[in-house]
Amino acid sequence: MVTAAAISTPRAAGGIAVIRISGDGAIKCAEKVFKPYGKAVSEMEGYTCAYGIIGDGCGGKLDDGILTVFRAPHSYTGEDVCEISCHGGVFVADSVLQAVLASGAVPAQAGEFTKRAFLNGKLSLTQAEGVMDIISAEGKAAHKCAVSLRDGKLFKSIKSVSDRLQTLLGSCAAWVDYPEEDIAEVSEAAMAAELSELSGELSNILETYNSGIILKNGIDTCIVGKPNVGKSTLMNLLSGCERSIVTDIAGTTRDIVEESVRLGDITLRLADTAGIHSTKDVVENFGVRKAVERLGGASLIIAVFDGSCPPDTDDQRLIELLSQADVSEKILAVINKSDKGTTEDWQFMEGRFLKTVTISANDGNSAAIIEAAVREIFLLDNVDLNGAVISNERQRVACYNALSEINAALETLNLGYTLDAVNVVLDNALNYLLELTGERATENVVNEVFSHFCVGK
Repeated sequence: MVTAAAISTPRAAGGIAVIRISGDGAIKCAEKVFKPYGKAVSEMEGYTCAYGIIGDGCGGKLDDGILTVFRAPHSYTGEDVCEISCHGGVFVADSVLQAVLASGAVPAQAGEFTKRAFLNGKLSLTQAEGVMDIISAEGKAAHKCAVSLRDGKLFKSIKSVSDRLQTLLGSCAAWVDYPEEDIAEVSEAAMAAELSELSGELSNILETYNSGIILKNGIDTCIVGKPNVGKSTLMNLLSGCERSIVTDIAGTTRDIVEESVRLGDITLRLADTAGIHSTKDVVENFGVRKAVERLGGASLIIAVFDGSCPPDTDDQRLIELLSQADVSEKILAVINKSDKGTTEDWQFMEGRFLKTVTISANDGNSAAIIEAAVREIFLLDNVDLNGAVISNERQRVACYNALSEINAALETLNLGYTLDAVNVVLDNALNYLLELTGERATENVVNEVFSHFCVGK
């Protein structure tokens, strides 16, 4: 495989920049650019560093820095790897990279180094995806899920199912293909029991998808309510700063204000919308329409009501709107302004939506109440962050397809079809599982996975 190089640190001013080189010619490339104060680069052992001069390949000096050498196969990519650490600056890092490329390396593509780690058997495909998840993690829970994926928890769980499936397929094939040999007959009852267990295991893994996606990407959240109920105050409470303008004048928010905030270990992608109410103001009416449109695309709707006043026609209109089937699944009703006293007229809200809480958005402790309610709605406390968690659509589809094939095999078996027919369906299931782990993934699948990586990783 050709020797590739890229800057592996952000392209911005900083303390240091790292230029990574990987491939059979990595040592030779580094030797042309880096001159250690000591033994030659070619004499350096793996896992060793040297301080020296970084040259431009034409006798000029670019910087002084550190060279770290990793010898194959004991490196991230499984190949010879050299990493040059120079002072962090866009110009100097680009200059060092250009010198490395002039010495025989080619520019690395997106995810090049992790892709090589996968192709060289250092990582499974799901572990490689875990690397990207670690980089993009925005909170503690997302990071824990990513580390679990990188450590191979999902791979091991899927591998366990696929190994048992392969054993089952092997036993069936041997008995079907060599009837004259003294091979024990496959018990259909035992096969059905094994398939039922495998179906259950895949179902449990598949159930982690929604939580995995929420912890990884956050929850697309829409804050709605009539004007002046405290939506913007709640937005500012959760954001930890004055993100929305707060006044006593109804209708202050005319457009959708967006912000990503961390609520404990959960990320909420908040949208504070214009107050939903009847109005003749053209600008306000436009904002109201946009707010209503936003409801359908939200994963969580926080509906805010002024608990210090009895419900009016605008409140009733919002409640009816939220009761529609396409938006009623994930609604957190917030009875706000408890500091002003809550009228008994709001008792009818209990049990009307998935969760109802009473708070004062002016009280900092209310954020914890909102967090607890969100965790309950999305069952996040039931997720084992250190276990096997599906974190993207590719993994979900492969797992779902494998589960469907195993269930189809069970049905085929129960209908009395021959083991040949059962084997065909089980072979399909195995292919989906091996595609998930990367053991039998097509080139297109692999390329798609690594296309989402940044250059340098």
